[in-house]
Amino acid sequence: MSPVTAGALQLLALISALALAYRPLGEHMARVYSSEKHYRPEKWIYRAIGANPSASMRWPAYLRAVLAFSGVSVLFLYALQRLQGILPGSLGFVSIDPDQAFNTAASFVANTNWQSYYGEQAMGHVVQTGGLAVQNFVSAAVGMAVAVALVRGFSRSRTGELGNFWADLVRGTVRILLPISVVGAVVLVACGVIQNFSGIHEVGQFTGGAQQWNGGAVASQEVIKELGTNGGGYFNANSAHPFENPTPFSNLFEIFLILLIPFALTRTFGRMTGNLRQGYALLATMATIWIGFTALMMWTEFAHHGPALELAGGAMEGKETRFGIGGSSIFAVATTLTSTGAVNSFHSSYTGFGGGITMLGMQLGEIAPGGVGSGLYGMLIMAVIAVFIAGLMVGRTPEYLGRKIGTRQIKLAACYILVTPALVLCFTAVALALPTPADSMTNSGAHGFSEILYAYTSGANNNGSAFAGLNADTQWFNTTIGIAMLLGRFLPIVFVLALAGSLAEQRPVPDTAGTLRTDKPLFAGLLAGTILIITGLTYFPALALGPLAEGLAS
Repeated sequence: MSPVTAGALQLLALISALALAYRPLGEHMARVYSSEKHYRPEKWIYRAIGANPSASMRWPAYLRAVLAFSGVSVLFLYALQRLQGILPGSLGFVSIDPDQAFNTAASFVANTNWQSYYGEQAMGHVVQTGGLAVQNFVSAAVGMAVAVALVRGFSRSRTGELGNFWADLVRGTVRILLPISVVGAVVLVACGVIQNFSGIHEVGQFTGGAQQWNGGAVASQEVIKELGTNGGGYFNANSAHPFENPTPFSNLFEIFLILLIPFALTRTFGRMTGNLRQGYALLATMATIWIGFTALMMWTEFAHHGPALELAGGAMEGKETRFGIGGSSIFAVATTLTSTGAVNSFHSSYTGFGGGITMLGMQLGEIAPGGVGSGLYGMLIMAVIAVFIAGLMVGRTPEYLGRKIGTRQIKLAACYILVTPALVLCFTAVALALPTPADSMTNSGAHGFSEILYAYTSGANNNGSAFAGLNADTQWFNTTIGIAMLLGRFLPIVFVLALAGSLAEQRPVPDTAGTLRTDKPLFAGLLAGTILIITGLTYFPALALGPLAEGLAS
């Protein structure tokens, strides 16, 4: 079987698995977030944190709860890292430096999981399991809660109430993420992923001496790392490490976990708004972009340019032989079109155009299908923009799901789509203008520019993957990328919740003969075009200086 055929079959198997899980999981999540019942373990949590899960919140209260919970989480994770040197179960590792502790705390709370450290050489069991793994669950649950709040904004009328953040947070964790993670961890252990609390030990004898490895609760952290679109690896090699991702099957299973909830949330959206066809329209847009990017990546990496690539069967540099070009390309697109950031290959070693595809996937806003929760609310924001553009073309007040898109709504949507490009381009420009940050670049020219651009694109879009040629463990990058991650996560949430509140206050507008049908293929095409055009106009100059220049020169 040729490598191209093997890659195509893996993609077909993945699509089939996602199709089978789409309806049951989407329906389950709709029931979870619509239920009035509180399970006993959930009641214990509410009593412990002093929350009233039955009290509905308007958008300012919902936002305050999101920010308060996330702020406390940053402080807790920062303190845990700074105290690591005196905590038990830390494998003898010292406390983390202040700038790196801030970067890591911001990263994991913002669902970015950017890592400027070697996991197996810096973090002990306490920080890994009690800090990072916990944030993998709750940061994903926060994103899902915000997405559901926006869905309620479309489904409710003449009320500014969006539900209760604490109930949404706990239910998303207890009823959705935890059960799937338990089953997924068992599957990964069966595949060979390690799960233990062993210390540092020597493995084999090699030229120059033995290698030292530490064990850890890797399978349980790996599953939520992918399922929650987090991406932070227990080991520095991330999902290329055989302890995290040992076989082609585990590789495909991890990609399945990455895409599972973001795609299924479109079914949840359709069910909660009472119009499944609207969910299918969003699904079609997401799937079209994802499949198109995957096909383009595989074509780019399989293309033969020169005798070395012909002998290897394609661009194998930086890729694991057990996954090949097909498995690596599918993983790379899945992880950058979502906010996962996990890697099973070296993105810096991809072809010029291949590296550009990974960057463009993040610059789209990671909405195809996007992160857990953030993908859905990002796509809904783009749908609002698309409806507004369609309204301008026909001279009619735009409407979406029975809600008028007026001045306030379009201003909030515009602010949402401008936040991350402003962060990415401004931080990149400053870093390149100053002398010190440029010293961290391994390469010069177009590829060196791409290293800096990729780092801030990854941070501000809450992805967390890296081009890996950049030494980001400096005070400048730890601080600025940490700031970019926090602003890139929580400023858009402010605009999303404000938009949800404004929509929930409206009276539904009945459909007329002039109403744009947003559940038809025409609108899905308009939405996809809007996404690509807005991103292209925003990022094309920067991409032309980096990956496009490198690709054309090769």
